[in-house]
Amino acid sequence: MISKTTIDQVYETARLEEVIGDFVQLKKSGSNFKGLSPFSDERTPSFMVSPVKQIWKDFSSGKGGNVIAFLMEHEHFTYPEAIKYLAKKYNIEIEETERSNEEKEQANERESMYLVSEFAQQHFSEILWKNELGKAIGLSYFKERGFTDETIKKFGLGYCLDQWDGFTSAALDKGYLLKYLEQTGLTIVKEDATNPNNSRKFDRFKGRVMFPIHSMSGRVLGFGGRILTNDKKAAKYLNSPESDIYHKSKVLYGIFYAKQSIAKEDNCFLVEGYTDVIQFYQRGVQNVVSSSGTALTPEQIRLINRLTKNITVLFDGDAAGLRASLRGIDLILEQGMNVKVCSFPEGEDPDSFAKNNDYEDVVLYLQEHAKDFIQFKANLLAQEAANDPIKRADTVRDIVNSISKIPDAIKREIYIQECAQIMNVSEGVLFSTLAQIGKKEVADAAKRAKQEQKAFDVVKNDVVHEKVDVQYVLERKIIEILLLYGMEQQQFEDLVLKENDNGDLVLEPESIKAKVFEKIYLDLQEDEIELANEKFRDIYYKLIERLNGADTDTFSINSFMTDLDQETVTEVSSILMEDEKYVLHNWESKDIYPKEKGSNVAQLVGETILTLRCFLIKRRIENLQKNTEEKSDDNSETLEEIMNYLQLNALLNKKLNRVLS
Repeated sequence: MISKTTIDQVYETARLEEVIGDFVQLKKSGSNFKGLSPFSDERTPSFMVSPVKQIWKDFSSGKGGNVIAFLMEHEHFTYPEAIKYLAKKYNIEIEETERSNEEKEQANERESMYLVSEFAQQHFSEILWKNELGKAIGLSYFKERGFTDETIKKFGLGYCLDQWDGFTSAALDKGYLLKYLEQTGLTIVKEDATNPNNSRKFDRFKGRVMFPIHSMSGRVLGFGGRILTNDKKAAKYLNSPESDIYHKSKVLYGIFYAKQSIAKEDNCFLVEGYTDVIQFYQRGVQNVVSSSGTALTPEQIRLINRLTKNITVLFDGDAAGLRASLRGIDLILEQGMNVKVCSFPEGEDPDSFAKNNDYEDVVLYLQEHAKDFIQFKANLLAQEAANDPIKRADTVRDIVNSISKIPDAIKREIYIQECAQIMNVSEGVLFSTLAQIGKKEVADAAKRAKQEQKAFDVVKNDVVHEKVDVQYVLERKIIEILLLYGMEQQQFEDLVLKENDNGDLVLEPESIKAKVFEKIYLDLQEDEIELANEKFRDIYYKLIERLNGADTDTFSINSFMTDLDQETVTEVSSILMEDEKYVLHNWESKDIYPKEKGSNVAQLVGETILTLRCFLIKRRIENLQKNTEEKSDDNSETLEEIMNYLQLNALLNKKLNRVLS
């Protein structure tokens, strides 16, 4: 159990923009930061971070919250795990107790799988450094690759003994359940058809050196294991199978260690294998990741896209590798990113090149040999086409097809001009080919749209346009005002209903000085108004209680949100960040200037409460009118009440400068 004092210290110390900046490339936008959503596929930023309020909002997915909410959403942390992650990041001491076997069993499935994976990493690392066989086989292999002790420890490398169930037995002895060992793929269970209780258990990675695969936040998701024997029946590299925590297509090896360097250098080097990443990192080039032996996927590219728009693909001169990289390049272009390609001399790969050259030489080589993708692809395919006109035509078409993937029209035109020069083909022909490809894509899109339209036509008559829920909007505004200005002292103009000399009812203004939360609370109490929305009502009473017990300097939105459940945190952040979406549109560049919040708090409070009163009076009038229609007896009292409400409604609307029909 983590103490309240520690949790409060974490909240006070952690800076939202710093934590999110480890996962998303943020750019300053007024007093806020904006970036690409880490929860959806987008090219235009809709993700906003407010350093002042210490909350974030993703307008594309609707998600939002504080720093803990981000880690729970993005990294699937439990609440305690998010606290521990931040405590580690900001060097805050946190008291942890060893989990009992019973507590391990009670942990939820995902958390249990993470715990098993973390134990496995520690176990394999311990075998590597402390076990005689581990040192003789595993450690000596890594040393032969040129890895230093520091590097081996940094990447958490290890060794799984060449025993059938050495790791599995160790994990079971520590109280970890076989169910989670099997779900993570660390253990293979073979059922005995004749006796189900006599199932056999094997270590998946027996006799392999181990490469832990981390998430962006450093959690162990799975493993890659390399066999050291010449067994032709066994795969050289073996990866953890897909699981609830490990999805190969969504993970990049080394991203945890590379993320800050990628953002700082504004470039990411993409290599093929684990050792390529480690060797480059050890040499000092730290902005490097690998797709872990799988074909590059859009999800992996989007991981990089959050940190930089620039990717440099590195590979050896192997023909099969070149072809695979070319396929990956088209995917990168589709994501609107800038691609460069760099190949190494024959017989060299990123691993060997980084091992055999010092830092300055590696950096210089990358600078001099990294070509724009169009130059690289044109030169490579042109060499293959040689003097064959048909192959040459296919090559040109292949290059134009890649250019068609680029979303930006200006970039497409520049690349067409560059391709025309390299391939000695007129720009007109290339633009014509590009247009043909575009027309085909438009035709295909139209065909899909037509099919979707048919499905839509079946139900379109049932579409109902929702009306704006006025009360919902007003209650939401009240919560927003309390959160932003609750403790502010303001001069309010109160309205008192009086009878003038002619016997008419009038509203006379009276000036009072009060805190915003006091004014709102007293007004709602006086009119016996209770918020109708259950979520808002719950937030309202918690806010009033917190504001009433706070000093001017002690109330903060961040500390208030520490005591809320996750659903309420998301709701509060959505309320606070609602207006920030206008910043995304950059209205000032169009000479449109949205009104600043806080410009006249007293007026905002007065108008909101008055509007709510008007709405409730109008609804009361409608209910009374309905009653008179249903009753056949004397309605004189009801009609008099309606007239009084109509008179009051007219006075309130006059105060709001509204004309009633």
